[in-house]
Amino acid sequence: MRDIRIVFMGTPEFAVATLDALVKAKFNVVGVITAPDKPAGRGRKLNESAVKKYALEHQLNILQPTNLKDQAFITALQSLNANLQIVVAFRMLPKVVWQMPEFGTFNLHASLLPNYRGAAPINWALINGETKTGVTTFFIDEKIDTGNIILQEEVNIEQNTILGELHDKLMTVGSDLVVKTVQQIKKGTVNTTKQPEIEEKAAPKIFTETCKINWKDSLSNTYNLIRGLNPYPAAWTTLYNNEEKIKVKIFDVTPIEEIHTLKPGLISTTKKEIKVAVPNGFLKIESLQLAGKKKMDSKSLLNGYTFQENSRME
Repeated sequence: MRDIRIVFMGTPEFAVATLDALVKAKFNVVGVITAPDKPAGRGRKLNESAVKKYALEHQLNILQPTNLKDQAFITALQSLNANLQIVVAFRMLPKVVWQMPEFGTFNLHASLLPNYRGAAPINWALINGETKTGVTTFFIDEKIDTGNIILQEEVNIEQNTILGELHDKLMTVGSDLVVKTVQQIKKGTVNTTKQPEIEEKAAPKIFTETCKINWKDSLSNTYNLIRGLNPYPAAWTTLYNNEEKIKVKIFDVTPIEEIHTLKPGLISTTKKEIKVAVPNGFLKIESLQLAGKKKMDSKSLLNGYTFQENSRME
């Protein structure tokens, strides 16, 4: 049985679950690498990453390099004398870093590789209407998400699953998979699988323009886009209501299949509900956020806001 000394690299909440699982499994985490503190909010107060907050609470050794090739960081990393590095939701590593430990550096990715390589695998699985996804551990190599696969686990996607729910499910399943992976490395029983050269589906970074709703698209495509961005960064549209032009974020929606002759984007309301027309039905909006306002359910909005006739979303 090998003596494992781990350096963990991660930044957001998704990574915290894995670090916590490693600590609870009594693995020796000799160092944690996370993003530098960033100014946030009106006061520009320095904001610590979720991983840093956890590491401080558990008195783990923390490094926060701005440059992963900086010699001072490389020296500090070497001094930790780790023989395994684990990466979860972090940056691309230079070769000098990922090649350092004796037993390699492996990554947890929130998809069934080779599909959905890239920055936003959970979003794109939902946006593309997938019925299953999963998590993969793999050894890092020169390219992004292309290294030899160690373990994978499938997760089913229900028709009404939103991003937040799938994120949390994959976070939990992924943390368990990382523990299993480390146990195999500790025993020396790892069997890897080479990835095919070509991926079928990509998961590029999500930009503001990616999140814009096209009401002329089909009911299922529009529904999938909205749930694949809910709660963050959220799908958005522009509301035209008489002279008003307001940016609106759309969160929870219910798809309704129905034949009609209304123009895509046209809004119809009752005292309790808001529906927006798409070519083969409607999307009933359950919750939304008007620019400058708080997120609210549709009924609450309708109590104090009036949609004029022919109001629309574009």
